[in-house]
Amino acid sequence: MVIRITGLTKQYGSIRALDRVSFDVRPGEVLGVIGPNGSGKTTLFECIGGVLPFDDGRIESESQSLFYLPDGIGPWPAQTVSWALRYIEGYFGAPAGMRDALIAALSLEPLLNKRIGHLSKGQRKRALLAIGLLTSRQVLFADEPFDGLDLRQTREVAQALRSFTRDGRTLVLSIHQIADAARVCDRFVLLSGGTIRGAGTLPELIALASERQQASIAGLEEAFLALT
Repeated sequence: MVIRITGLTKQYGSIRALDRVSFDVRPGEVLGVIGPNGSGKTTLFECIGGVLPFDDGRIESESQSLFYLPDGIGPWPAQTVSWALRYIEGYFGAPAGMRDALIAALSLEPLLNKRIGHLSKGQRKRALLAIGLLTSRQVLFADEPFDGLDLRQTREVAQALRSFTRDGRTLVLSIHQIADAARVCDRFVLLSGGTIRGAGTLPELIALASERQQASIAGLEEAFLALT
């Protein structure tokens, strides 16, 4: 494992947003944290990323190996996409050729001279993913990386994310669209009401759901519904 989360708990007054959440992140995988809006995904990522304090539990990792990419941010709105990529490339010392590879993989060429503050939601999402991947951190946590993308863009981004795990990079993605998760992830953590309802590969989750329902389960969507 590269990160181990044990018993993570976060309370907001009388509301328990995370309830003893535990799971491991394995090297070189794409792990999907799946759940509807309000299930605790963003709270979980903010606690792991050090943005939000948690009330109980433990996170075991090397702090310098993790980069958290929140949803909905728009850094340097007056700067161009090209400026942002060059800045991150230089600051983090990205490998030679990675910036150009990301521009090609995420179809960013038409956006390079656009100001970040003028990008659409989907355009900004692709630019931010490039920024996150350019940090060269071993583990990238990305909150809702497919939000705002159309079907074609989602498939392109999924393919790009998979290609950047081949050098040992690990991705943890918060996703509420189950079809998107099934397309890109190796393993899944099912989160509902701040509680882990299941974790494993698709065959493992289908087997668990089928056993619990005493019926044949097919696909991630059916497994998620059966377990949550």
